[in-house]
Amino acid sequence: MLKNKGYMELSKIEQLAQKYLNKCIEVYGYSKHQETTPYLEFETSIYARLSGDEEMEGEQTPDGEYDSLSNSIVIYYPAIQSERHLAETIVHEYQHYLQSPIWMTRYYNMGFSYYDHLYEIAATKEEKNWELLVS
Repeated sequence: MLKNKGYMELSKIEQLAQKYLNKCIEVYGYSKHQETTPYLEFETSIYARLSGDEEMEGEQTPDGEYDSLSNSIVIYYPAIQSERHLAETIVHEYQHYLQSPIWMTRYYNMGFSYYDHLYEIAATKEEKNWELLVS
């Protein structure tokens, strides 16, 4: 069984992620931009996901991401440090599921970066409500 840099086992992350996603659906509702709720995926890194090579590594991998094309929340499980961290990541990515994918791209095309993108700021701010998922 894979273990994450001394943090949490993948099986525990998968179990909790599904619980937290279900709670997000209950708390935040459904997106008007997607027909279904997002799927969960678990990958070792963004480099491995994009290349198809599970051993591929790079300098920096996010904790998670929302892919609007596949309507999935991808958790890069080796980065997950705790149950709180996982809950914050699910809340953040669920916010992207609720947001317009057209405007997500549009803001980047307007010159916003990850750090000043309005959707990223909103999703990061919402992370403070992680405790809603664990109650």
